[in-house]
Amino acid sequence: MDDSHKKELRAKAMRLPLNPGVYLMHDKSGKVIYVGKAKALKNRVSQYFGSERNHDAKVRRMVASVEDFEYILTDSEFEALVLECSLIKQYSPKYNILLKDDKGYHYIRITRGDWPRISEAKQLLDDGAEYLGPYISSWSVRQAVDEALKIFRLPSCSRRFPRDIGRGRPCLNYYIKQCCAPCRGKLTSEEYREAVAEAVDFLRGGSADSIRRLTEKMDRASERMEYEYAARIRDRIAAIRKMRDRQKVVAVRVPEQDVIALTQGTESACVEVFRFQGGRLCDRETFFLGEVGSPKAARGEFVERYYSMRDRIPPRLTLDGPVENAALLEEWLSHRAGRRVRLTVPRKGEQAQLVEMCLSNAAEQLAQQTGRTGREASALDELARLLGLAQPPEYIESYDISNLAGGDNVAGMVVFQNGRPLKSAYRKFKIKSFEGQDDYAAMREVIERRLEEYRKNRESGEGFGRLPDLILLDGGRGHVSAVRPVLEQRGLSIPLFGMVKDDRHRTRAIACDGGEIAINSSRSAFTLVSTIQDEVHRFAIGYHRQMRRKSTISSTLTQIPGVGPTRARALLRHFRTVSAVRDADLALLESAPGLTRPAARAVYDYFHPEDGERAGKIAVDSSGD
Repeated sequence: MDDSHKKELRAKAMRLPLNPGVYLMHDKSGKVIYVGKAKALKNRVSQYFGSERNHDAKVRRMVASVEDFEYILTDSEFEALVLECSLIKQYSPKYNILLKDDKGYHYIRITRGDWPRISEAKQLLDDGAEYLGPYISSWSVRQAVDEALKIFRLPSCSRRFPRDIGRGRPCLNYYIKQCCAPCRGKLTSEEYREAVAEAVDFLRGGSADSIRRLTEKMDRASERMEYEYAARIRDRIAAIRKMRDRQKVVAVRVPEQDVIALTQGTESACVEVFRFQGGRLCDRETFFLGEVGSPKAARGEFVERYYSMRDRIPPRLTLDGPVENAALLEEWLSHRAGRRVRLTVPRKGEQAQLVEMCLSNAAEQLAQQTGRTGREASALDELARLLGLAQPPEYIESYDISNLAGGDNVAGMVVFQNGRPLKSAYRKFKIKSFEGQDDYAAMREVIERRLEEYRKNRESGEGFGRLPDLILLDGGRGHVSAVRPVLEQRGLSIPLFGMVKDDRHRTRAIACDGGEIAINSSRSAFTLVSTIQDEVHRFAIGYHRQMRRKSTISSTLTQIPGVGPTRARALLRHFRTVSAVRDADLALLESAPGLTRPAARAVYDYFHPEDGERAGKIAVDSSGD
């Protein structure tokens, strides 16, 4: 899109009313590429064609493809949301979050009539039957159907009723008490339909709701002295409890809820949905969304898309973070569900643990696509949320200063890419701008030199030609305050934090301009930050020790008369070590580059004073003769 066309679209957007509505973005071919809703159309649409400073990469690409737009006014923001869902289903726009609908999903099918049957179905057919779902897990559907048939003793055979009533003997399931055997002709259609209705309630509400309803029914039957009927219900309750105990259970206080967690990578995102019924995990779904912008906006858009495809909406949705238009989403979800639906973001307790479990699974799924481990992906995602970053930092640079009483002042830079050390990008710095000990000034110099190298090499996009997504300094608020102006002077908004150690030299917190951010030692972000801090400290102090050794060696050689720093370095380059210089004979020293005969003699005499004294004594004796 050229600037003139962008100005035209902005001028058109500025003429829009300040009313709720839906807008549709079209490309050059006239195809709808994005559908959005707005509380005030003028304000929302005009933002797309203004400054791109606050736009993420996905929005910028979408805007570049826009040829024109149209809009539809609504009476309220709620109506705009409903219409948006309908239009997204109709057009499947490229830049909206799109989820699979029927393909790959499974259903539970309940037929109509006097003798209904419960079975698994792979497609939603217009055959008059009732369908529960969809579910992405065929295994969970099969397991749920098998449970319901066994608990309520419903037939799983291929016989058709009432045609096959009285034909043949009952199958083995009747004798092991897993089928009521309608084929015997001793069961009325009313009794059979009652059992099927209870099984459907069990499938819809889970074991806890089913036990509660059946217990109430059993108590009423006992009060009416219908003891045989009450005993049958009692057996069903016992079967439900026995089946529930055999399963892998995740106990939660909320009987029915969905837990949703979003994790982001550099080029894609993953959403994991855990579905709980009857206090247990009954299903899970995984969605890959491609590149998303703000996590807050992405969560809201996902919730909207996901539950526009679902008939069942639980009374509680537990999320890993905030969503845009939370109140509006709650209103829309409640309207679809026919009861109150709450959106919650837990911070502690059992619900927070469930969110963490869901996040770990999402990170693992995303890691399998990106080649990282789940732990690395989870740590980066956790670190981003901890520091308030828009997305997980793919490329992290960390710096540390090392010196001894101001001498041999050096710095080390380490790089972590996708949570792993990138040793080819490690760099060493000698502090040149001053003498003495000033860690703040040293850190400023290092960052200034690094950014200057970026200015020279940014066209390449490699090494110093790439800016980091996050800078971590080995130090506290003072280091952060000292370096911040360096970034601001160059107009860079790179996230900058310090890594604070405790008295035992272990990572304690992350420092920022406003104070410190505590890190829980049990979280994966703590492990990542600790690893980075230990690595940059090791690298910096290793370089410092190397420089000290060289300095010590150089000072030994410069003590020799006629040998300055230049000749000392030439000797070390040629002989490698001071020991080799000491062991060399005079002829070998004279052949060394950079040494004159007098300088070679001075070096030899320094390391072999007894030879020099003996040579002098011989010369005196000879003159005496």
